[in-house]
Amino acid sequence: MTAHADLTQTEPTYDLLIVGGGINGAGIARDAAGRGLKVMLVEKDDLASHTSSASTKLIHGGLRYLEYYEFRLVREALNERERLLKIAPHIIWPMRFILPHSAMLRPAWLLRTGLFLYDNLCRTMTLPRTRSLRLQDEAAGRVLRRDYVRGFEYSDGWVQDSRLVVLNAQDAARRGAEICTRTRLSRAERHPEQWVATLEDTRTGETRQVAARAVVNAAGPWVAELLKDSLSVESRNNVRLVKGSHIVVPRQFDTEQAYILQNPDKRIVFAIPYERDFTLIGTTDIPWTQDPGSVAISAEEITYLCESVNRYFKRTITPEDVVWSYAGVRPLYDDHSGNASAVTRDYRLDIDHHAAPVLSVFGGKITTYRKLAEHALEKLAPHLDGLTTASWTADKPLPGGDFSRSDFDKLVASLQRHVSGLSQVTATRLVRNYGTLVETFILPKGSEDASMGALIAADLHEREVDYLMTHEWARSADDILWRRSKLGLRFGPDDLSKLQDYMARRLQQNAAGQNNDDKEVA
Repeated sequence: MTAHADLTQTEPTYDLLIVGGGINGAGIARDAAGRGLKVMLVEKDDLASHTSSASTKLIHGGLRYLEYYEFRLVREALNERERLLKIAPHIIWPMRFILPHSAMLRPAWLLRTGLFLYDNLCRTMTLPRTRSLRLQDEAAGRVLRRDYVRGFEYSDGWVQDSRLVVLNAQDAARRGAEICTRTRLSRAERHPEQWVATLEDTRTGETRQVAARAVVNAAGPWVAELLKDSLSVESRNNVRLVKGSHIVVPRQFDTEQAYILQNPDKRIVFAIPYERDFTLIGTTDIPWTQDPGSVAISAEEITYLCESVNRYFKRTITPEDVVWSYAGVRPLYDDHSGNASAVTRDYRLDIDHHAAPVLSVFGGKITTYRKLAEHALEKLAPHLDGLTTASWTADKPLPGGDFSRSDFDKLVASLQRHVSGLSQVTATRLVRNYGTLVETFILPKGSEDASMGALIAADLHEREVDYLMTHEWARSADDILWRRSKLGLRFGPDDLSKLQDYMARRLQQNAAGQNNDDKEVA
């Protein structure tokens, strides 16, 4: 165990200690570091390990939230959709959605009215607007059962959710933030002018202490628990934990559009083209009262999602078709709504400042993370000298996103020219993941060797793994296969062993190099 110094009489090392490496924590870290604050972010697992990698992966206003009169939330989300499409054109892109009309559910006039509002709540909307469809006259409609005659097509956005988290953390680090994964906040002592926090390395058990002027509690499903158990602060708000589960099956339709399907219970299920060869189906809304860290899809949820799709599509699926599933717990702000689907997706920021301040984040959705970060810093500004109130993240590209969407194909072609034998499929995946950053590991500075290195398995090469370990905090095979990418869908057991062996060797080499550096300094 590490000996602890008495930090209570010294100047705080950090302005802001952020607890939680999901989208809200990473977004706040980026914004705060860009405003000149000294920031530390700690995450007990990997970045985006929980809720932020278990979404339906949509950047959207939330069409169904209009039914609950969440007009402000939808307007803010639609405005954010436009901004995010511009600052992250590699990992976020437009998608068209087909909404079949069922005479047994919401009437057509209600859907048309909702879609009209959806198109017009955002004054700066650049995506194509809604159009009415005769489904059997459209390629995207003919994959549906013939009893669905009418429908609508509208626009929203798709996101690689866990990569959005990593890129925010990466930009925060570029601006001076310290990002500490596999680091748990054990406890924190509150003083009039600062917090003294004890941090634990979850791999080694070693502990250390840091001092910060303020704490941001962005622990997601653990937000209330962290307040009570680690910070000794009574919470004035609560979260409702709602489990959302998804399944992935072999590709069910050849159209580019996604589908939004209404169910008799009034819930919505999406069927979305996924990773080229698959279809993503979700989500469910199940109240959750158990440990948020050990959540998994149930057999009943799989059946529910299969039935939702089979109600609409000519081609049916069964639970045996599922090649992968994932589940996450959404920490929704508890508005005391009667059912899980109706609970608000809006967020609540609660600041306690009777001594050194702590700001807690309750709820939120991935689309509005950037705006949430702005609001969080607005609340902290009166308590942190030197924090500017000028927002800056709305038009500054995330790492790799410094190109126009119209130039995407040019980047793919350029990559293929640089790397002999690189397929269009691989080049497209790399630009989708990394944008202009791909050059940093394919063509290192000062090198004339444009190469991906040796193939490990599937579509994964050594240089990409090296980059992810060096620059994106990847430490395990799951970090790479399920969060930095979705190549886990294409990996077998032998492939996994090869990747684990390669990463273990790289970690040993890095540790040996660090030890040698320490000896030279000594």
